[in-house]
Amino acid sequence: MQPRINLSLFILCGLLLAHIGYAQQPLPAFKPLRYNEDYSYLAKDTARTSYENMKFIPLGKQQYQYLSIGGEARLQYFHAKNEEWGDVPADNDGYILSRFLLHGDFHFGSRFRTFVQLQSSLSGSRIEPSPVDENPLDLHQAFVDVVALQQEETQLTLRLGRQEMSYGSQRLVSVRENPNNRQSFDGVKVMLNRNNTSIDAFYSHYVAVKKQIMDDGFDKNTRFWGVYGTQTNLPVLGNLDLYYLGFSKKKAVYNALTGDEERHSIGSRIWGGYGSWTYDLEGLYQFGQLDALDIQAWTASLNTTYQFVDARFQPELGLKTELISGDKGTGKTLGTFNPMFPKGAYFGLAAVIGPSNLVDLHPSVNFSLSKKLDLTLDYDIFWRMEEQDGIYAVNMSPIYGDGNTNEMHIGNQLTSALLFSPNRFINIRGEWTWFQAGDYLKAVSAGKDFFFSGLTLQLKI
Repeated sequence: MQPRINLSLFILCGLLLAHIGYAQQPLPAFKPLRYNEDYSYLAKDTARTSYENMKFIPLGKQQYQYLSIGGEARLQYFHAKNEEWGDVPADNDGYILSRFLLHGDFHFGSRFRTFVQLQSSLSGSRIEPSPVDENPLDLHQAFVDVVALQQEETQLTLRLGRQEMSYGSQRLVSVRENPNNRQSFDGVKVMLNRNNTSIDAFYSHYVAVKKQIMDDGFDKNTRFWGVYGTQTNLPVLGNLDLYYLGFSKKKAVYNALTGDEERHSIGSRIWGGYGSWTYDLEGLYQFGQLDALDIQAWTASLNTTYQFVDARFQPELGLKTELISGDKGTGKTLGTFNPMFPKGAYFGLAAVIGPSNLVDLHPSVNFSLSKKLDLTLDYDIFWRMEEQDGIYAVNMSPIYGDGNTNEMHIGNQLTSALLFSPNRFINIRGEWTWFQAGDYLKAVSAGKDFFFSGLTLQLKI
């Protein structure tokens, strides 16, 4: 299908869904994890619209047995100049990415459900598409939920199968929404929810993307397990996350080091808000082994915002800062932090570098130009943590080593983004990034400034 046809379908479908979806009453917002959406309330609606009939399809005379259908179509155009700061061949035309998701959510009473989702991610005119960009068609999710205990204030659920996972600020575990391929895991999870407390315990294998159709089978090379707990509405603190995460990967690569990795992460996050102020503080420590080498890594982050709600355009000022451990090159320990499965566009849609071996300072400002249009401006300053550090991509692929240079300044990144949401179904985003190469990049690469522009059209149903 040509891009112009895709664009026309986005617009026509969005206008149609805006009409039929709002004919009776506003519907709830779509969830980042689509399996968390609940349309059971439509069982009591005797005047459902055509769209609502798709979200609630009775499977017999009993209203508590039903099917809900949903999906997504997303089209993106990207153009970059001086990728990897001028060290890779130029692509003067840019490239197009498209992603299609379709799911069915089957409910058989209040104690049993199954969720199935297909994903097709395509890359047009990309010189060398990576597994993050392209996966023609595969089974993205397929799991069964069994509610083992259900009381007024307590629910215990067992989930078995292929599933997306997302925790906390998504610095470590994310659905990877912004890249073309969302990520999932084959595993088992036990979920306990009681009042303001939720605890998940899981064991899984990462689903590695393969090039052919319906071939993303069980992968034994990367294992992921852990316990993640959240307590909300605490005095003073607001909300608290406590977690342990285990990670194992065969043939992991860290610059000149290669070996089997087993890493353990213990961390805590405090988050919440008071009036116009929000805060998010997180710290964690990692230990383990890369073959015979000990791992000792850590990170600490602060993310805070303040919104002037009574001012024109309601400007929201933000400040993020991160300290992410690096490797001192002693030959006895590995100090490089591994973010494992973070959100793909960690420092913006351009995704120039990943969160390892860094000191980062990140002020920003957001304007609500109208109820449907937002403008964001942010500025990032990056330094290496240690002189022996290289830099990595978001997926932990090495980009450059230490380069035998003592220059610490990686560079500065300026990003602006416009987000237009005409209705609950359509999102349109334009983003522009300028990354000014610092002295370190000039020492290890061609050192040219990087420019990026992107346009995203997204339709959800």
